[in-house]
Amino acid sequence: MAKLYSEKPRSERVDKQLVPKEETIKFLLDYSKALSVIDYNKLKFEALLN
Repeated sequence: MAKLYSEKPRSERVDKQLVPKEETIKFLLDYSKALSVIDYNKLKFEALLN
């Protein structure tokens, strides 16, 4: 039977220094501020308010 798991534990494979760029954080925050979700009956509408 084939070995279906990796040799190293996941914690060793993932870079612990993963830090997002400042512009990525700014983009996500701006996007979330501009997003508007409207509930109408059983429907949901998403609108970007730019």
